[in-house]
Amino acid sequence: MARVAKELKALEVARIKDAGYHAVGAVPGLHLNVTDGGSRSWILRVVVGGKRREIGLGSYPSVTLAKAHEKARETREAISKGVDPIEQKKARKSALMADQMNAVTFEQAALAYIKAIESGWRNPKHGAQWHSTLRNYAYPVIGKLLIRDVATPHVVDVLTPIWNTKNETASRLRGRIEAILNWAKTKGHRTGENPARWHGHLENLLAAPSKVQVPQHRPAVQVAQAGAFMRDLRSKPVMGAKALELLMLTGARSGEVLGARWPEFDLKAKLWTVPGERMKGGVTHRKALSDAAITLLMALPRMADSDLVFPSPRGGGTLSDMALSKLMKSMNYRDHEGRSCVPHGLRSTFRDWAGERTGHPPHLAEMALAHINGDKVESAYARSELLEKRARLMADWAAFLDRVETSSENVLPIRGPAVARG
Repeated sequence: MARVAKELKALEVARIKDAGYHAVGAVPGLHLNVTDGGSRSWILRVVVGGKRREIGLGSYPSVTLAKAHEKARETREAISKGVDPIEQKKARKSALMADQMNAVTFEQAALAYIKAIESGWRNPKHGAQWHSTLRNYAYPVIGKLLIRDVATPHVVDVLTPIWNTKNETASRLRGRIEAILNWAKTKGHRTGENPARWHGHLENLLAAPSKVQVPQHRPAVQVAQAGAFMRDLRSKPVMGAKALELLMLTGARSGEVLGARWPEFDLKAKLWTVPGERMKGGVTHRKALSDAAITLLMALPRMADSDLVFPSPRGGGTLSDMALSKLMKSMNYRDHEGRSCVPHGLRSTFRDWAGERTGHPPHLAEMALAHINGDKVESAYARSELLEKRARLMADWAAFLDRVETSSENVLPIRGPAVARG
């Protein structure tokens, strides 16, 4: 047993000024340590599991002699029960640091997740959309909540106000919250099931999107006015009009047209191969080109320092979506509801024409539009891409656009070739 020094009184302890360790008695191993600089603190010198330990009990006089006696006795009692106070303190500090590192709010996690994945997005607009939906709907409800505490009721509180009225936005928001929570779990910021998952979870609490979503069709040029629209478009000597013309002739999306580059085109084979990174579905798509599309492309100027098909007249970069939208708005074409037509609606014009005015099989038009086919049988049938038949479809479409209809004209459908089903 450690030798117990003579027990000092409080006044005697106050008089200790010499540097070094000074035993104060009452509890074995209790010392007042005086540094060369004059600061004083309590130290319990003790053996723990065969190791000599110097355990700090606080500074003097903040910790009084009586309090030092009490703390020293408690520490010795803990040691007698197999506790190493030094290791215990390290463990508490480590646990505290780990807890602080995991004390990440949902908003902090969302921003970190976006930063981690944004380099993989094909379109910079994706980032803006993520920030917008989270800022408008998620952050006000769960932004300041620690991400480890986000539970099903919180996710439902975020989604419920817009689930029935803005379901497309709400569905995307749910998916984004799910992705952020998955990232947080992988990073060690939370545990357990993802409360934003749909299958087997939120589907039991919210109406299926198919039940509440109202299809939002983009304002499209009416089929009967397509020829007049093309005539007016071709009269405009601007690059945006040329881009819109190719968009209409091919059924492409505006992003595919605006980012088009000359190496993608084989004018002899009448093919445009759009790489997967510029396609909505991420899969390379081949478009059959009509003679009208070939004539348009051959007449376009080429820049010596750029392979862009439709460079911006200012700076040589790509044309913007806004340039096409403004051009269409200035042309003042309206859909059947009186809405001002937009570039993306031209795809609907093509699809309506194919369905209403021709005998071409529906899947040809869907393939021309690069719509993802969910039917396994038809997808297998479509692997050949049916380029020859799609070429005839696009040739018929170009011929239709060359003709301006009058209101009294009787329009006969263009009958496509018979197609063997199998």
